[in-house]
Amino acid sequence: MKNTVGIISFLLILGLVIGIVALAADEAGVDVKVTVQNFVVSVLDGNVTYGTLAVNTSRSTIAGEENEMQTATNEGSTAKISIKGSVSSPAGWTLAGTAASNVYVHKFCNDTDLDCTTPPTNYTGMTSTGYTTLKASVANAGTVDFQLQITTPTSVSDYTEQDVDITVQAAAP
Repeated sequence: MKNTVGIISFLLILGLVIGIVALAADEAGVDVKVTVQNFVVSVLDGNVTYGTLAVNTSRSTIAGEENEMQTATNEGSTAKISIKGSVSSPAGWTLAGTAASNVYVHKFCNDTDLDCTTPPTNYTGMTSTGYTTLKASVANAGTVDFQLQITTPTSVSDYTEQDVDITVQAAAP
């Protein structure tokens, strides 16, 4: 019985020591921050009308012609602003770097950073398949003004009005 009390006492003391050791702990904090990106772009005025043009004719949005400069505004996180053209509708004119039969050219110029007054100087051709950078980095609430220039096809099979829309995109720089 004396051994039993001794063993129980030993186990009880051992349990208290282990319990005390187990309760000893230390903590350290980690300061963690995160920012969510938000890409939003708007275009003012968002409407260009080149009017009726002859085949193989160029027209731009500069003040001496259509006077239709556009302004892209970044309404989100710092972003790269890019632009792309489209296949025309309803005739389906193809967009390319050189005008041809049922093929038109649509170009843009960053009027915030470049002199766009003498097209096609400083103008870059658009594609309908991928975006081309208009401005590499635009801060929140920042803007980029841009001009457009179209060259109609050398010949067409459809003489109806065509929509030759462009798309402006804000994405990670």
